[in-house]
Amino acid sequence: MAQTLFQKYGGFAALSKLVLTFYDRLLDSPRLAPYFANTDMRTLVDHQTKFVASLMGGPASFSDEVLRRSHRNLKIDKEAFDEMLRVFAETLEDFNLEAQDVARIVQQMRSREHLIVTV
Repeated sequence: MAQTLFQKYGGFAALSKLVLTFYDRLLDSPRLAPYFANTDMRTLVDHQTKFVASLMGGPASFSDEVLRRSHRNLKIDKEAFDEMLRVFAETLEDFNLEAQDVARIVQQMRSREHLIVTV
């Protein structure tokens, strides 16, 4: 059986560190930080860790409806989504994921843009 990216890169323990770094960077962005002003970051990091795990072939899964519902009132535009995706890709690279794996994970995230961008 082929190893998933989730397994290759260390499972939940490693992904948790990656996602924490990702959100630290998002919170440093003047454009993106306001989206998280009233957010329980501990819960968000937990959910996002599971979401990224699902993108990498891990055990968690998120339905399209859950993604749509959780983002629908945030008024996320394409520019914010693109910046988030750029920061996400940079974070993956900084955690030494191989270029082809970064591209694959970013594409998985990009394929869900229509569920996240609401304006």
